[in-house]
Amino acid sequence: MKFLLLLRKRLVSGKEEKGLEVVNAGVGTVFRKELADHLNSRRFLILALLVVVTGFSSIYAASRGITKAGSGEGMDFVFLRLFTNSGNSLPSFVAFISFLCPLVGLALGFDGINGERARGTLSRLLGQPIHRDAVINGKFLAGWAVMALMVISLGLIVAGVELIIIGVPPTLEELTRILLFLLLTIVYAGFWLGLSLLFSLLFRQTATSALAGISIWLLLTVFLGLLAGIAADIIVPVADEASQSIFLRNWTWRQNLSRFSPAILYWEAITTILTPEIRTLGPVFLEQIEGAIPGTLPLGQSLLLIWPHLTGLVAATLLCFAASYIIFMRQEIRA
Repeated sequence: MKFLLLLRKRLVSGKEEKGLEVVNAGVGTVFRKELADHLNSRRFLILALLVVVTGFSSIYAASRGITKAGSGEGMDFVFLRLFTNSGNSLPSFVAFISFLCPLVGLALGFDGINGERARGTLSRLLGQPIHRDAVINGKFLAGWAVMALMVISLGLIVAGVELIIIGVPPTLEELTRILLFLLLTIVYAGFWLGLSLLFSLLFRQTATSALAGISIWLLLTVFLGLLAGIAADIIVPVADEASQSIFLRNWTWRQNLSRFSPAILYWEAITTILTPEIRTLGPVFLEQIEGAIPGTLPLGQSLLLIWPHLTGLVAATLLCFAASYIIFMRQEIRA
C-alpha cells in the first residue's frame, strides 16, 4: 500500500514538472520568436539608428563638459558629470535617455496584440500547444530584453568612449551609480512597454493604440506638471504677501501631484543617483542654505532618498503588465 502511494505521488509530481516544463517551453518559444522579429524588423533598425545618434550626440555634449569640469569647478565625480553635463546646444545624456525611453517602449509594443490580430496570426499562434499566458509573457519579456540591450549598449558605448577621452577610470561608487542609472532606465522603459501592450489590447487598430500611447506620453511628461501647478494654486492659493508656510504648502501640493507621472519619478531618481550633491528633493529656503557645509551624499543615502521613486516605477510597470495580462486572458480570440 505504501509502495502504491509513493508511486502515485511520484507520477503526480512528474506530471506537474512536465506541465511546468511545457509552460516554460512555451514562454521560451514565444520569447525567441518575438526577439527575432524585433531584431530583424526595420523598426529596430530605425530605433538603433536613433540610439547611435543619441550616443554620439551625448558624447559630444559630455566632452564639452569635460573642459568645464577641468577648469576649476570641481573634479569630484568627473565620470558622473559626463552623463549629466550638457553642451551649449545639445542636452545631456540623461536628457536624451529620458526622451527616447518612452518612444522606444511605445514603438515596440503598440501593435503587439492587435497587429497579430489584424494579420490573422494570433489565432494560429494560440492554436499551438502552448498556454495562452505564455504569449503575453513572451511578448513582454522579448520587448523588455530588446530595450535592456539598447540601454546597456548605449551606456557602455558612452562610458567607454569617455574613458578614452578623459583617461581616468571611474571609482567603484561611480560605477555603481551608473549601473543603478541603467537599471532605473530599464524599469522605466518597461512601464511604457506595458502601457503600449495594454493599448494594443484595448484598441483593435494599431494607429489608434499608437496615438493613445503618444497622448498619454504627452500628458504625463508635459501637461501633468502644468495641471499640478493649477491644482495646487486652487487648493492653496498664494497671494503676493503670503507667508512662508503658504508657499511651502503650495509647493508640496504641486510636487506631490506631479509625482503621479512616472516621468517625474524617473527624472528625480536619475538626477539624484548621478548627482551626489543633491541632498533633498523638496524645497530649500535661504536660511537653510546659510551655514550649510558643502558635501555629497553617500550611495546608501541617495538610495534612501529615491527609494519611493523606485517603488513607484516598479509598481506602475507591474500594474500595466497585470492589466494587460488579465485582459488578454479574458479576451475571446476567434479565427
